[in-house]
Amino acid sequence: MTDRPPTEGEPPAPVSFRTVFFPAGTVFPPRIRRWGKLNYALSGVCEYTIDGTRYLSPPQYGIWIPPGAAHEARNSQAMHYVSVYVASDLCRDLPEKPGTLDLSPLLKAILADFAARGVTAPKTAEDMRLASVLVDQIRLARRFDSYLPFTDDALLGPILRALQTDPGSPLSLAEWARRCGTTERTLSRRCQSELGISFHEWRQRARLIAALTLLDDDEPVHLIASRLGYSTPSAFISMFRRMTGTTPTQISR
Repeated sequence: MTDRPPTEGEPPAPVSFRTVFFPAGTVFPPRIRRWGKLNYALSGVCEYTIDGTRYLSPPQYGIWIPPGAAHEARNSQAMHYVSVYVASDLCRDLPEKPGTLDLSPLLKAILADFAARGVTAPKTAEDMRLASVLVDQIRLARRFDSYLPFTDDALLGPILRALQTDPGSPLSLAEWARRCGTTERTLSRRCQSELGISFHEWRQRARLIAALTLLDDDEPVHLIASRLGYSTPSAFISMFRRMTGTTPTQISR
C-alpha cells in the first residue's frame, strides 16, 4: 500500500496538446506522469500543489511540471486552459524542477495556431517543426519558482493569507509590523528570506491575480481599481500594464 498518487503511462505522441474549458470548482486529483507537462491559462486561475509546493497559474504565465512530479490542482473559477504534454526523452534539456514560466509570444502563437486548427498531436512535417520550436521555447523561457510564493512562517503567513482574502487592503508594511508587534525591517527581511521578493512585489502580484479573476467575471475596470485599493483607474491600469504588458481592457476581450 502507498499514499503516492497513481503513475500514468506515456502520451500517444512525443508532443501533444489539449485546450479545454473547465467549470468553476473542478478538482484534478493527485497523480504522477512519466512525461513533462506545460499548463497555460487563457483565462481563469488554477491552483496547483506540486511535490508539496503551492503554485498559482494566472494568464500570461505557464506552469511547468517535469516528469515524475506528484501534482494535483483545482480552480475556483471557470477557466480556459491549454496543456502541452512532452514525452520524457524530450525533457532532458527542459527544467528539472517545477516552476512558473514567462511564456514568449512565439510559444503562445504556436499554441493558438494548433488550437485554431484542432491539432492535438503534430503529424505533418510542418507541424512537427512547430512542435520542436515550442519545446525550445519552453527550454528558453524565464523561470520563477512560483509566481506568487507562499510561506507558513508564523510571522509572515497570517499577513499573506489576510492579503489574499483582501488584496485591496491599504495597510502598509509598517502598519502590518505594528499589528504583529515587530518592526518593518524585520518583516522586510522575512519577505526576502521566505519569499525571495519584496512585500511590495508580492502584493502587486496578489492584486494582479485578483484583477484577472475579476476581469474574467466582467467586472468594470473602475470598480476593480477601487476594490484593489487604487485611488484612480489610471493607477490600476498602469500597474496592470507594467505587470502584463497589456491593458485590462485588452486582456478581457
